[in-house]
Amino acid sequence: MTTSGKNTKKINLNVDVHHLTRVEGHGNIRVRVVDGKVTEARWDIVETPRFFEVMLKGKHYTAAGILTARICGICSIGHCLASVRASEAAFGVTIPEAAAKLRLLAKHGETMQSHFLHLFFLAAPDFLGLTSAIPLKDLNPEVFGIAARLKKLANDICDLVAGRTTHPVSLQVGGVAKMPDRHALLEIRDRLERSVPDLTATVELFKTLEIPEFVRETEFVALKGENDYPFIGGRLVSTDGVERDESEYLAMTNEYVDKNNTSKWAKLSRESLAVGALARLNNNYDFLNDQAKAVAVELGLAPVCHAPLMNNVAQLVECVHVVYDSIRLIDELVDSGNAETMAPVKPKAGRGVGAVEVPRGILYHDYEYGDDGRVVRANCVIPTTQNNANIHYDMHALAEQFACEGMTDERLELLCSMLVRAYDPCISCSVH
Repeated sequence: MTTSGKNTKKINLNVDVHHLTRVEGHGNIRVRVVDGKVTEARWDIVETPRFFEVMLKGKHYTAAGILTARICGICSIGHCLASVRASEAAFGVTIPEAAAKLRLLAKHGETMQSHFLHLFFLAAPDFLGLTSAIPLKDLNPEVFGIAARLKKLANDICDLVAGRTTHPVSLQVGGVAKMPDRHALLEIRDRLERSVPDLTATVELFKTLEIPEFVRETEFVALKGENDYPFIGGRLVSTDGVERDESEYLAMTNEYVDKNNTSKWAKLSRESLAVGALARLNNNYDFLNDQAKAVAVELGLAPVCHAPLMNNVAQLVECVHVVYDSIRLIDELVDSGNAETMAPVKPKAGRGVGAVEVPRGILYHDYEYGDDGRVVRANCVIPTTQNNANIHYDMHALAEQFACEGMTDERLELLCSMLVRAYDPCISCSVH
């Protein structure tokens, strides 16, 4: 594949995608190359805004997590966790240790749910020359079976711990409503162990995929690991050396309005930033477990990686990490017996922030409460909101790199589409 931006001929290219498929929500790609020069390269969000923050005003704290879980059918557990953490921070609540482990286990289930959905059904068709994942069932039933089994396992973890596969009911302010049945946990543990051959086969599949070589240096923002790979709460960090407290998220996101987008954009030290699996790995590689590190090495992923399409690989590495970490968590939960999973909650006036790493990146919920435990003001900053500017600037750099002799409209459209899909955007969330 030619990667030079130098042209021996004056070429003209026109890409106009309205709306991109195999992503959640409505986004458009517009690229024009005239006489070898990129005159336009845009990623535009055109989804109707949903104003969830206003819907939260006046709602009781017991309803906030249930409502905000509806922001996203894919990251519903992450939204619920960010919500209850924000409420707990406002009220000064510390949850029991067993509840923290259950929450992380539920979060691992969601990470697997989303990553496997993206890798097999949204991203892989581009690499396999397919227009969708549907033909995969007949072309390669073995791979389709692996995808179905891994996705089902992830769904069942969420169902067991959070009370539902999506839109959780067990994750509440104060902890988790109940400890799952011991035998059910052990059954999930057994299935996790039995999933390892499917994971290995997935890694082997991705070793055969040719990822286009495209690099654009940017700033990656994530939660900062202290003792382990971070998913729920903690300090914020960027690869450019910026570090803030969880409550100082506004200084990390710096949202602003772009006239062509219904989603806000974000930046930090540069014109844009990136969040997500690659950002987490770039900032916290050392906290991956040994199995995940081995897969990262096998797939050629090491920090700091500035190739956005390698986010697909980072997602797979995270899947390996959470499978083995879920086994660890279940062992500790089973050993803890009938441990307490809920702390008392007494609402009071105050403000709290909850930060959670959902599959697409770091998510923030910020609530101000009155004495009656009802929301006075709310703010939510979504991962895809933070990524949209980076996707836009990536698009221009990609068009400049690949606008060369021999490039066609169809090939450039595929490359641009692969770039956007690599971020696994949740567009409807970004306009929340």
